[in-house]
Amino acid sequence: MSTPPFPKLPAGFRFGAATSAYQIEGAHDEDGRGPSVWDTFSHTPGRTHAGATGDVAADHYHRHREDVALLRELGVDSYRFSIAWSRLLPEGVGPVNPKGLDFYDRLIDDLLAAGVAPAVTLYHWDLPQALEDRGGWRVRETAEAFAAYAALAAERYGDRVERWITLNEPYCSAFVGYAEGRHAPGAREGRGALAAAHHLLVGHGLAVGALRASGAREIGITLNLDRIHAASDRPEDRAALRRAETLHNEIWTEPLFAGRHPRDETETWAGLADGPWRRPGDLELIGAPLDFVGLNFYRPLTVAAAPHQAADPEQRTAVDIGVTELDPYGTRHTTMGWPVVPSAFTELLRDLHARYPQLPPIWITENGSAEADTVSPDGRVHDPDRIAYLADHLAAVADAVAAGVDVRGYYAWSLLDNFEWARGYDQRFGLVHVDYATLTRTPKDSYHWYRGLITAHRAGTEEPAR
Repeated sequence: MSTPPFPKLPAGFRFGAATSAYQIEGAHDEDGRGPSVWDTFSHTPGRTHAGATGDVAADHYHRHREDVALLRELGVDSYRFSIAWSRLLPEGVGPVNPKGLDFYDRLIDDLLAAGVAPAVTLYHWDLPQALEDRGGWRVRETAEAFAAYAALAAERYGDRVERWITLNEPYCSAFVGYAEGRHAPGAREGRGALAAAHHLLVGHGLAVGALRASGAREIGITLNLDRIHAASDRPEDRAALRRAETLHNEIWTEPLFAGRHPRDETETWAGLADGPWRRPGDLELIGAPLDFVGLNFYRPLTVAAAPHQAADPEQRTAVDIGVTELDPYGTRHTTMGWPVVPSAFTELLRDLHARYPQLPPIWITENGSAEADTVSPDGRVHDPDRIAYLADHLAAVADAVAAGVDVRGYYAWSLLDNFEWARGYDQRFGLVHVDYATLTRTPKDSYHWYRGLITAHRAGTEEPAR
């Protein structure tokens, strides 16, 4: 397979790499860190592939300087990482853990010394277990605790952090965690999941206020919106598309960018849609102006109509909306089983830009592919399919930019192979291979390709010396 050409992106476009705390840090019970819902979930038999946990993961907590050196050599402008809430506040509220604060001080200072701008995600799914024990995201108190945690982080790190992301993929937190049960905390609920979705947005709004009050620079949220197609033009499939849009996209985008709840929420959730968790003024709080929106994208969806799994809406989970997913794409799939359709990325970006005229600038905060990576006898990790994936999706971003969409930068997912949540360690997304037995890091061919892209981009877009 020949190496694809570098996509052409405008001057000022920035490149980064991303990770999250529970997926790479390890040190799950060291230096005062409290347990999170993912510690509990992964230690519950049958919840994760092969019983995998994040107890060690990629051991970033002890090896972060090695990983910062990899970032420096990669040449990225920015590194997106998350703070483990329970490392700063072991109970989610209350006494602060000084050793947790110190770890992120060291990481941030080392990044700055390497010329890499820190971009912090405050919440990447690892809710302190103590807060889940008191209701988790089902209750408003968790949103209020999140704002206090955001204020603590901003007070400590705000002078050095370039970009703040309140939540990562609230869809997964609310629906994969509280409705599907595939992620922590492993619940299968209707009202509970919809309450969680709302309180995640309330927490976001409260955190934005706390970050603004601290003088934080750039503030946004990361969403995993989907480009969704109907399986046919039949009325029932078109109706299924509307319900899927409501569940996957509009429950987030409408309150954030249009100041309203989704127009099809009653059709989607019947009597579950409008619950007592909503309060006057919440939409204004949620819709506070942002400096950017982060977008994570991996694959499109095609949906068709299907019967609800339970006729009584009170017995349904929040994801039982009468929709089934199909795969008509006929393309290569990653090892996650996801079809590779870069054109859907352009479609999603253009549609979002057209639908919300007041949309802030977009950052691609995750994009990448899981592949069957191994270290070859030559000591290299040859991953041509990942290189092709990155090149084609960056070209799709370039197409959207050419069409007028304001995209400012791109973070590859992920810097390192890591704990892939319920999939454990059998899925590898990293630009850097991690041998989980020895924790040896080996940059893959995609790492070298991405470094070449960044170098070529700077050389081709910098203003000539005068």
